[in-house]
Amino acid sequence: MAERTLPALFEESVHKYPNNIMLWDHDGNSYIGRSYRAIHENVVTLAAGLLHIGIEKGDRIALISEGRGDWVIAELAILYTGAVNVPVSVKIDEPGDLKFRLLHSECKCVFISSSQRSKISVIKSDLPYLERVILFDSADDLQKDEIFVNSLVQLGKQLLSKEPDAVAKSLANLKEDDYANICYTSGTTADPKGIILSHRNFTANVEQSTALLPITEDFTSLLILPWDHAFAHTAGIYILLNKGASMAAVQIGKTPMETLRNIPKNIKEIRPTFLLSVPSLAKNFRKNIEKGIREKGRTTEKLFNFALNIAYDYNGLGYNRGSGTRKLKYPLYRLFDRILFSKIRESFGGRLQFFIGGGALLDLELQRFFYALGIPMLQGYGLTESAPVISANVPSVHKLGSSGKVVKNLDIRICDEKGNNLPYNTSGEIVVRGENVMVGYWKNEKATNEAIRDGWLYTGDLGYLSEDGFLYVLGRSKSLLISNDGEKYSPEGIEEALVEHSPYIDQIMLYNNQSLYTVALVVPNKEALLRYAREAKLAMDSDETIKKLLLLIESEILKFKEGGAVAGMFPERWIPSAIAVLGEGFTEQNHFLNSTLKMVRGKITEYYRSRIDFLYTTGGKEVCNHQNVNIIRKW
Repeated sequence: MAERTLPALFEESVHKYPNNIMLWDHDGNSYIGRSYRAIHENVVTLAAGLLHIGIEKGDRIALISEGRGDWVIAELAILYTGAVNVPVSVKIDEPGDLKFRLLHSECKCVFISSSQRSKISVIKSDLPYLERVILFDSADDLQKDEIFVNSLVQLGKQLLSKEPDAVAKSLANLKEDDYANICYTSGTTADPKGIILSHRNFTANVEQSTALLPITEDFTSLLILPWDHAFAHTAGIYILLNKGASMAAVQIGKTPMETLRNIPKNIKEIRPTFLLSVPSLAKNFRKNIEKGIREKGRTTEKLFNFALNIAYDYNGLGYNRGSGTRKLKYPLYRLFDRILFSKIRESFGGRLQFFIGGGALLDLELQRFFYALGIPMLQGYGLTESAPVISANVPSVHKLGSSGKVVKNLDIRICDEKGNNLPYNTSGEIVVRGENVMVGYWKNEKATNEAIRDGWLYTGDLGYLSEDGFLYVLGRSKSLLISNDGEKYSPEGIEEALVEHSPYIDQIMLYNNQSLYTVALVVPNKEALLRYAREAKLAMDSDETIKKLLLLIESEILKFKEGGAVAGMFPERWIPSAIAVLGEGFTEQNHFLNSTLKMVRGKITEYYRSRIDFLYTTGGKEVCNHQNVNIIRKW
């Protein structure tokens, strides 16, 4: 059998789809496309350039750049030499964090964009393994250890003119079990762990994913997520590449914020057939849609909300769409789809068929919202250690609220704390085994042995399987709430529901560490609360108004308690009995969210320890306590 490597996968696509556009990059005016044949030539000459400067099989090379065509070309060139890519997030700003990754992986070279260059400049004198810095962009102050990527390509051409089969020899030595990537975890509780993924880990997961989600060569996606992100890496780059489809990079702005602002414009230009998303992006999309509706006036807003409810009823949970009495709403649903929802789809380019959601859990109401618009946001589940896709909802088979069906050729178990298998509909740790499961953690045998036992990957995530084969993911086992009698519960579903059911809560983190009751840190939706105050003609400089706003936030949580509108959704002991209103949200910048936009609970708890402790006092349990009042007063 031929070696199932990433270069072999690419070579096959170049052979099948030589003239298809593979990569779209924005030149500042419009998108320019490059074919599979052209990209192949770029990859081979760059790989030859790496061989020319002494890169050998097994060497590690870091890649630090925003998403762009050069990113994929560089990774493939690294892999063609037999070297290992170490993709590093551009969001890592702390010099110590970047230094750890490059030092720990013993990187010999680093590809880097101009906006990231200064990060390497301040630490490279302390990186003994680093020999070369390869610049994607031109610079006037080239240092002696730096080389432009174009110059490296010229060196590659020189090598190929003398040794035409130089790159082919490297490919001939490449095995599917060789390492392809070392991807570092966020390192929120300890030093980051380097997840080793082999070529076969990636190609197996591409096979698994495409068996579940048929992709055809006419598909195009704008890759919004960071390209080093495991989800974007496999579900974006390699799944598309495998089928001769196209991928486009977001137009890079002068600042990260400007790049973000380019996304809506780029979507209209590329007109993607599907998009990868994470909850934070989904929420931003929804916020912008609802803002546009509000700006059209109260009548339009009321009509839109009425149309949403009709669509929610008709769609059900997806698998039962239009069934039973739901079919009676079809004519009205079709009318609203034509006069309202289709106009919104035009803002996404008019060709968008669906989103695939990864990363953190995507709340059900958000899924129902996009489903109503006719562009379903289908939840998937995975982790970098599984390359990463474990399960996914897809257009042909889906159930909103679940994480979909498990991919083919992957064994799955739900286990209790002793490793015993649990029956359907019983929650426990998700444990998987398959060719997509990582090799292990780089230079960390202890962590590897804890994560992989007898070939099974213990994910650390809680979930259950339904009898009809859908996987439901409940959250991380390490983030469990623990009551005073030792009972445990995952908070993530409650947190999502609280945000989902309240326009006045932006973020929330529940806390209970063997205490009598659960408490919460609440990031309020300041804009929505101020709008409420304006519409109610309340004076913001009044203590009475501040108390009304705090009671309004509290009332949103009381909905989940006895007598509330959604009582019974969760056990009452886990619904917070006291809340601390925060003045700052959880973001990557303050390190309260990691690079995959999940809350760093330990760091948040440590930072707000005094606020949490206060919530367990008699005064703190009152929502209108002086701490909360002072936070709102600063608005």
